[in-house]
Amino acid sequence: MILTIENLCKTYGEKVLFENVNFSLSSGDKIGIVGVNGTGKSTFIKVIAGLIPQDSGNIIAGKNIKIEYLSQDKIFNPENTILMEVFQGNQPIMQALYDYEITLAQSQKNPHDHKLQEKIIKLTSKIDELNGWQLESDAKTILTKLGIMDFSAQIKTLSGGQQKRLALATALIQPCDLLLLDEPTNHLDSETIAWLEEYLQKLKCALIMVTHDRYFLDSVATKILELDKGKSYVYTGNYTQFLELKTAREEREEASEQKRQNFLRNELKWIRRGAQARSTKQRARIQRFEEVKNQKVNIDNSKIEMGLAGSRLGRTVIELENVNYTVDNKTIIKDFTYTVLRNDRIGILGPNGSGKTTLLNIIAGILPPTTGNVNIGQTVKIGYFAQKNIDMDERLRPIEYIKEVAHHITLADGTQLSASQLMERFLFPGTLQWTPISKLSGGEKRRLFLLRVLMSSPNVLLLDEPTNDLDLQTMSILEEFIDNFNGAIIFVSHDRFFIDRLADKVFVYQQDGSLRQYPGGYSYYKGIEEKELATLEKGKNTETKNTISDTEKTSKNTTIKTEPVKKLSFKEQKEYAEIEAIIAETEGKLKVVQLQMNQNASDYGKLNELTKEETALQEKLDYLMERWAYLEELAENSK
Repeated sequence: MILTIENLCKTYGEKVLFENVNFSLSSGDKIGIVGVNGTGKSTFIKVIAGLIPQDSGNIIAGKNIKIEYLSQDKIFNPENTILMEVFQGNQPIMQALYDYEITLAQSQKNPHDHKLQEKIIKLTSKIDELNGWQLESDAKTILTKLGIMDFSAQIKTLSGGQQKRLALATALIQPCDLLLLDEPTNHLDSETIAWLEEYLQKLKCALIMVTHDRYFLDSVATKILELDKGKSYVYTGNYTQFLELKTAREEREEASEQKRQNFLRNELKWIRRGAQARSTKQRARIQRFEEVKNQKVNIDNSKIEMGLAGSRLGRTVIELENVNYTVDNKTIIKDFTYTVLRNDRIGILGPNGSGKTTLLNIIAGILPPTTGNVNIGQTVKIGYFAQKNIDMDERLRPIEYIKEVAHHITLADGTQLSASQLMERFLFPGTLQWTPISKLSGGEKRRLFLLRVLMSSPNVLLLDEPTNDLDLQTMSILEEFIDNFNGAIIFVSHDRFFIDRLADKVFVYQQDGSLRQYPGGYSYYKGIEEKELATLEKGKNTETKNTISDTEKTSKNTTIKTEPVKKLSFKEQKEYAEIEAIIAETEGKLKVVQLQMNQNASDYGKLNELTKEETALQEKLDYLMERWAYLEELAENSK
């Protein structure tokens, strides 16, 4: 047993974050924590990490259990190199690698210092004894997968996103029995998230994570811990199974509440008939009535609909013509032309640093293109939900912050809502509306900023990583809003579920800065990309066979020569580095589809559609496995 938690409780001021949490954790368990922002998900992980104390309850860890924690805001020494930070740790193997990196850096500055040379030799021998070179190799592989290539670079030269990915790398590299991850997919692109899924699936240690990524939870989690209104619920299974089990629990609770109400009605009739508490039995009956009446019930039967009317949108929305953008002679956007339509739902995809936010800023009219034209229609009213919240006056109450924009808003069906009513629909109950912004959690501030953007009644929405720091329930509300929004929406997101759920087309960055358009969402685009790759490889293989055949004919009349061993080309090296992540992602999609098939066994139309998708995914997986075996053989030849 790694960890046992007994009756764990934590409050923040007068607010109960969670109470009486009980569960145990074994090696290999992977627990995903879900709940609305402000319910204490990050706090829960910090309590387990020992960073903040619990109010009551026990955390019982096994003997010599090592816990590694990834915070959302890890602080580095700006003067250190990447590898110095990666190898910081208390274990002998980490200390040896850390000392080796420091000494190596010193010797590069003082190449004639014999003492440093001798120290390097001693450290090399020590690392040999500890079998530490494999760990160093693993560390470099993880850094490369996370897009960090220059291992000797100083921390101060890294961007904010790179430092976030470095923090994740340091957590993954440290040997531990329990890994705690707080929003690990933030600041990762879709391809890297797919790799991380595969990595965590194979992880032997226990894992507790907070994440909003539903595909990620479906692929990695074996248990779900839900924090809801101070209570906790543990479910066995992944995210899809959690939804099924939660629905069943809520149905049971609703039936129980119905019985409670019936009991209270009957007992109230008895009391109103003038029953006196003369006998012990009568007193007990009245006491029982009072106890049942005072029971707290947390059943929410409300259905949240978030379609806003928006401002009238004219014929011209936004037109981009031959847009180019360069920085220091580097092309970020190349020859981009597109006319935004009234009800577009566009997702922008690409690796970190490719220029997705830059494109949104150009579309918004915030950033002028280097060349080309951007024409924004006269009736266009843009709502821009940027990655960073605009400066908030944290002395204000949330209701005051929202009313700075508008006091009322009109829904798509013509209904008018006050700012307070809309905030309630957006998970801001009355008490939270009057809590100073300074006391809100990071996720609650993010949700408040989103609501302010929507409150302005835009008819064109630009969303830059809207799912970052939003809880699953808020994301569900946002998706419902987008479904009913009368206007165009263009968004950047790494969340594959969000893209599949909402996009009717995606623009994908190419290596030269151009953008290629695909219909549908993320999965459809990846399917097309893989088919094209398969066709390309098939053509290459045919060409190779023809070349070999011609060579064999010629060789009959020539001296026999030793055939050179085929090795990985540069492009194949890149493909080999990525293919395992693609395989894992495809396996995850296949698993989700198969779960959906079980859920829709009685719906013939849906089942037929899912069966076709399952067949396509299985064929893709078979091809990828064959391709991986081929590349693996070439990789062995390249050693």
